Amino acid sequence: MDFRLSFLNVPLFVLSTLAALSWTSRPVSAGKSCSDTRQVYAEKGYSTNTAPLTQISGEHLRLCPQDYTCCSSQMEETLSLQSERDYLKAIEDTSQFLSTTFTQRHRKFDEFFKEIIDLSEKSMNQMFTTTYGRLFTQNVRVFQELFSELRKYYSGGSVSLSEVLSDFWSSLVELVFSLVNPQYQFNDDYLECVTKHAEQLQPFGDMPRKLRVQVSRAFIAARALSQGLATGRDIVNKATKLSAGSECARALMRQWYCPLCRGVPTLRPCHSLCLNVMKGCLANQADLDTEWNNFVDALYQVSEKLEGPFNMELAAESISVKVSEAIMHMQENSVSISAKVFQGCGSPRPAPARSKRSPKEPGGSRKPFRTYSPEEKPTTAAGTNLDRLVTELKERLRPMRGFWVSLPHTICNDEKMAADVSNDDRCWNGQTRGRYLPEVTGDGLVSQINNPEVEVDIARPDVRTRQLIGELRVAANKLRHAQAGQDTDFMDSEEGSGSGGGDRGERYNDDWPGYGPNSPPYSQPPRSPSSIPAKKTRVRERNGSKWNKNNGHGRARSESCRLTFSPLFLLSLMVAVSPFWR
Repeated sequence: MDFRLSFLNVPLFVLSTLAALSWTSRPVSAGKSCSDTRQVYAEKGYSTNTAPLTQISGEHLRLCPQDYTCCSSQMEETLSLQSERDYLKAIEDTSQFLSTTFTQRHRKFDEFFKEIIDLSEKSMNQMFTTTYGRLFTQNVRVFQELFSELRKYYSGGSVSLSEVLSDFWSSLVELVFSLVNPQYQFNDDYLECVTKHAEQLQPFGDMPRKLRVQVSRAFIAARALSQGLATGRDIVNKATKLSAGSECARALMRQWYCPLCRGVPTLRPCHSLCLNVMKGCLANQADLDTEWNNFVDALYQVSEKLEGPFNMELAAESISVKVSEAIMHMQENSVSISAKVFQGCGSPRPAPARSKRSPKEPGGSRKPFRTYSPEEKPTTAAGTNLDRLVTELKERLRPMRGFWVSLPHTICNDEKMAADVSNDDRCWNGQTRGRYLPEVTGDGLVSQINNPEVEVDIARPDVRTRQLIGELRVAANKLRHAQAGQDTDFMDSEEGSGSGGGDRGERYNDDWPGYGPNSPPYSQPPRSPSSIPAKKTRVRERNGSKWNKNNGHGRARSESCRLTFSPLFLLSLMVAVSPFWR
């Protein structure tokens, strides 16, 4: 039989059945290959066991468009978690220079300031041992306590610099007064009376005031800068240790990995899409920007003061020189000072008879004190001097302004995170390849009310962000006060005390080289005499060299002292007394 004729005789329904059987033997989906998606997925370290070989229906997808897809449900969940990790890694990488700068600069400044204090004490010990010999070594405790208190203050202790310096000068005037009057014996009550009158007689001249101006302002600025750098480091660490909320996580997945599921893994999200996603996810961080900029500006200004009128190196180096000049001033005026004290406090008891003084000790003659020229400024363990440290810090502070507002732009400008802004019609727009039409939203939490990519509850500000804003505000306020030489912990006591007087509104022309009549004034306006609180008095603890503020300055005996004296008494005293520290 002719085969062709027999085929024509086959009923039509049989042919239809054979065609249907032939179609059902093909794969369910004959769509585009998923090889590119499988390759990228495997490169990220994931198993491809659940990855389709070709595109399948996307009805099971929860985050990506439910079109034909190369992702299974498990893949979508895995990639969603991966998008969160990528987001947090991008935040960490972008903020790394902030964290590194604050950490390294704090360590360098801290090492430098601490060693400057050590070098200052060492310099004084060498200078005074050479100049005064055993007289200094026998009374070194007075000087050791001064530096111990300065270290405690710098390290953040609850120490008033004005009280520290006032106590030092009070102890020193007792010591020097006893040494220039070796023929007399003074008890504790008498020495307290001496201290009482020293405030009026100013036995050390203007040196206590000058030293207070230099040391207080330099140490306040140094401590504020060091603490400010530590605060900056901590705030960056807190602000960048975040998690992606559920709405943010959905948006991150849609922009970064839905193209992968669609089978076009090389397609980057449109630049504007990326910005909207990041501004929604980082809305709270953007609200840090105002206080952050104020904080960075305050750090910058304090650092400038440290390389100028509040120079820590010069202040530390000046301690030994100014103390020595103060002692010399009291020596040169010891006869008149002693006469007034004797007249006011009463005649002291003669000291027990003793042998004549031994010949002058070797090395006891006064030698000129060496100071450093700018070219010879000593380096320390920090590896540099203050000028270089400040210059390096200022260079790193400048680009920190606006960091939190610019963070979404920084991330989206990375070619691995988003398409170039010039490629806005050949990028992933959230649904397919094409232009992204919605406008880019503004910065901060309130501006996210119309964010098309991330649903943000603008009525619930982040508690941790509010706390960080408060910390920034407090730190900036402390730095601003430090620029004026004020310690916020001791606003009243730091304004002036000590046996050199407490002038307000002081300028720097008599304290610092290079700061003459046109130098910047102390920012706090001078007070009227009636608004200046009376200086509190001290009672000496007999078991140590610490002095405490109290309500009475001396005993009843010293309060009735008068500072008048007769010429005859002064003449007899000049004959009997010779300078002791010559």
